Amino acid sequence: MPPSPFPRPASVAAFAALVQDLPPGDAAAAAAAAERQAGLTKPTGSLGRLEDLVAWLCRWQGRHPPRLEHVSTLVFAGNHGVAARGVSAFAPSVTAEMVANFAAGGAAINQLTRAYGSDLQVVPLALHRPTDDFCTAPALDDDGLLDALSTGWQAVAAAVGGAEDEGPGRDLLLIGEMGIANTTAAAALAAGLFGGDAADWVGPGTGVDGDGVRLKTAVVDQALALHRPAIADTAPEMAALETLRRLGGRELAAMCGAVLAARLQGVPVLLDGFVCAAAAAVLHRMAPDGLAHCVAGHVSAEPGHARLLGHLGLRPLLALDMRLGEASGAAVALGVVRGALAAHTGMHTFDQARVTPPA
Repeated sequence: MPPSPFPRPASVAAFAALVQDLPPGDAAAAAAAAERQAGLTKPTGSLGRLEDLVAWLCRWQGRHPPRLEHVSTLVFAGNHGVAARGVSAFAPSVTAEMVANFAAGGAAINQLTRAYGSDLQVVPLALHRPTDDFCTAPALDDDGLLDALSTGWQAVAAAVGGAEDEGPGRDLLLIGEMGIANTTAAAALAAGLFGGDAADWVGPGTGVDGDGVRLKTAVVDQALALHRPAIADTAPEMAALETLRRLGGRELAAMCGAVLAARLQGVPVLLDGFVCAAAAAVLHRMAPDGLAHCVAGHVSAEPGHARLLGHLGLRPLLALDMRLGEASGAAVALGVVRGALAAHTGMHTFDQARVTPPA
């Protein structure tokens, strides 16, 4: 495999600088998709968002027709010090147990990626060493944040691979996570990025009851009270990453790094649920078009997710009341994207079918 043309950023500041110079995608490829859509045997626009999806694939793959021959799902796993406060229905040890379950092929995401045609890579991040409890200290130090961002970055570089004359070795990436207590971190991160109290963002996560939600809310409010003054004193170009460092976690930072790497390497991204969206939101806060190459696969049952997608300007493809994580919602949405591509490439034009076009 040749070396990536996008080596690991040398510092968090270097990572931030990359977000200020993002490629805009291939407008000509998207226009070619629209031109073909106009000639297919259907009323104009009658396939709705399926038509938009094909144009999106073309823009970010940089070609028409687009392809979905090589799709990868990346699931990042991390542990959180705040889990010790009892904010989850599951023990922190379950993160490592689920990573073993992924490896054995026994999780939901194993079945869904197999069904919808994606390979699966699971990337654990220092599961033996949880982040610091963000109620008392930043979740990560600067080196820990850079290491986690770089893990996501390097996972994408490894997935893309391919010889330089063949273009990207992956046509689409699905991004997801696993980590006990990470909905608590995602709620804190969303509040840190977009404002509001903990109650605006906290939900049941793994299924905690009313008392559990109240505990999570109090924990997140405590973290916000501790960290918001320092975030407010941070330079604007670094504030979103500082929020991630203080209120996020390793798997959230890895997803952020992965989403940026995909943009720079010309690969569109299907985002999963609330935790994934919170990680991606860091890029949105750094650059208004930072997620232009991303589509929200679904809106989850976690109440903060719909609110967060509204801030990001992303319309989900599906709403199935899912709240599992693992990239499971993105994997089901992959079936919709495949259907969009099949219609675009397989339908006949009016000329081919000898069907009279609209006047």
